[in-house]
Amino acid sequence: MPLDAFLLDLLEDPVDHEALLYVPSKELLFNPRRKVAYEVRDSIPVMLPDEARLVSDDEAKSFAEDPDARLTGVGA
Repeated sequence: MPLDAFLLDLLEDPVDHEALLYVPSKELLFNPRRKVAYEVRDSIPVMLPDEARLVSDDEAKSFAEDPDARLTGVGA
């Protein structure tokens, strides 16, 4: 189940406090500046820095090119 639009407007990276890229097909939130991904489990984003995983350049490119991906934050 995709994340609620209202929730997406509020989410930001817990480390750098900037917008994230929500990739619903992969069920994750991606920070392109830090190259880390936060998993979404059962429609709940796991935003713990210790649980974030590093993302390869190829994977980052695929996230950025995903047509269903969207930025988090108000006005995104």
